[in-house]
Amino acid sequence: MKSLSWLALLPLIGTLAMPAAVHANEKPLAAKVLVYAHRGASALRPEHTLAAYAKAIEDGADFVEPDLVSTRDGVLVARHENEIGGTTDVAAHPEFAARKTTKTIDGKAVTGWFTEDFTLAELKTLRARERLPQLRGTRYDGQFQLLTLEEIIDFVAAESAARGRVIGLIPEIKHGTYFQQHGLAMEDKLLATLAAHAYTRTAPVEIQSFEVANLKYLRGRLGQDHANIRLLQLLDDADQQPGDVIAAGGMLRYADMMTPAGLRAIAAYADAIGPNLREVIPLAADGTLAAPAPLVHDAHAARLEVHPYTFRPENYFQAKNFWRGGDAKTFNAQGSVAEMHAYLDAGIDAFFTDDPALGRRALESHR
Repeated sequence: MKSLSWLALLPLIGTLAMPAAVHANEKPLAAKVLVYAHRGASALRPEHTLAAYAKAIEDGADFVEPDLVSTRDGVLVARHENEIGGTTDVAAHPEFAARKTTKTIDGKAVTGWFTEDFTLAELKTLRARERLPQLRGTRYDGQFQLLTLEEIIDFVAAESAARGRVIGLIPEIKHGTYFQQHGLAMEDKLLATLAAHAYTRTAPVEIQSFEVANLKYLRGRLGQDHANIRLLQLLDDADQQPGDVIAAGGMLRYADMMTPAGLRAIAAYADAIGPNLREVIPLAADGTLAAPAPLVHDAHAARLEVHPYTFRPENYFQAKNFWRGGDAKTFNAQGSVAEMHAYLDAGIDAFFTDDPALGRRALESHR
């Protein structure tokens, strides 16, 4: 999922009046709308840690999300990006200072430390840090290891058994083409890891990617009727392109993929789309919610569910309608729930949230 730098935070205006809920006639395709824990309960614990996943499950998440990148020795680990300078204490390890470098990832230059330059054993010497410390503090920095996908599956299976309910996993393959080009393709390793665990042979799994070719490849491997694994096509900003399209010199943009014809093409290999929230209900010029876009309706017409990202509890991430006070850093549970209600009214089928307890509250209180 996409992240926002604190440097992007601006001094925004104060509280605006709460609006009437945005109403739409669209109904979900899904029999039950689900709460997806975005990188775990990442508003409350450092993302992609056992603490974040444990809190998410405790707070009622239906699925937990491990974003996947590869180590040098080919192990799948949970990090939002392969660059780990912002979410670990790697910069404080003098033994790794020389590994800081600049690489081109999906057409963009990125400077830092990269998982593919470390073995799993080396990554296990690092500790997680909060991605947004100015918003969420640093009280948990240094406490938690980086996790492998296998460790996450084991943990979720144990939690499922202890709590007597099934908990799904929604792994995201990050920068699939980039890792393929470096001899560290993740797609077959992901399928093999899922098949090797009794839990993920039957529990619901939804594999997601911002790229296209790897999802098509996975559909071919899985077939159309695989019992427990679904595929989610993530959609970035309209003017951006999938990483595999960039690598191939293609012209396809996410805007093209969100047209009725583009959605029908996605439906040939995926079960759902994962757009940015603002592609579902855009913001007006004043930062308040506008009317719902046709995306949910058009996706449903193509028999695709819509699983947008990401609801966050701080004022800064919410539409101006829902702000409480004038401080961007304010943790605004009421506003987050109200915003979720607007999107539920628009007919979404599942949603990603940094605070699954608020997602559960929104579902239980939605009319």
